[in-house]
Amino acid sequence: MSFKKKVVFITGASRGIGKAIAKEFKKKSAYVIGTHTGNSKFKKLTCDEWHKFDFSKKDQILDCKKLINKVKPHILINNSGINLKKSFENINEKDFLNIHQVNVLAPMMLCQSALKVMKKNKWGRIVNIASIWSKISKEQRGSYSASKFALDGLTLSIAAEYSKYNILANCISPGFINTDLTKQILSHSERTAISKTIPIKRMGEADEIAKFVLWLSSEENTYISGQNIAIDGGFTRV
Repeated sequence: MSFKKKVVFITGASRGIGKAIAKEFKKKSAYVIGTHTGNSKFKKLTCDEWHKFDFSKKDQILDCKKLINKVKPHILINNSGINLKKSFENINEKDFLNIHQVNVLAPMMLCQSALKVMKKNKWGRIVNIASIWSKISKEQRGSYSASKFALDGLTLSIAAEYSKYNILANCISPGFINTDLTKQILSHSERTAISKTIPIKRMGEADEIAKFVLWLSSEENTYISGQNIAIDGGFTRV
């Protein structure tokens, strides 16, 4: 499974799942372009190019669209996203719209640019990173869950319209993943408690998500489109 001569564009590639995805593509000889939001300088270990974009700012979404028009990716991975937990009655309009701008509007606009190139090539792969909260929901996740359900719907509409051009679009919905951010947010005892609720009895690892994204984006995937696939140890189904 080689990605030689394939250009891969990954948003939110500097850490966690996005970083793991970028590493896997690099291993398989892809030319990887990644985005980040922080001020750190990143080495070419995971991406061949780095670009800074903050999708909470509309002008930067438009700048990213222009970049996609320029680099003409064969594969687009929309991984960047934000979350904010609040009780439903305390969700304010500003936060709700900001989450939807980053989690839904930005992927939509980037997909629009990528699809133009992919349609000409009659080949393309789009993988949008959703969440288990695009399949189920929980208290204090009104804004986030709504945005991820919307991202799933967006992906489904792309698959309906563009699969005939051999452009396959899918969602991946990770469950509880053992990233550095997870370790910062949750204590060891909290992670242990969560693991007990998962049928496999452990959290997932970022590279487990990345390896499936890699296959789904490859030429080996010839017939999977319009799906929202949970990688969650059985959490949402058992």
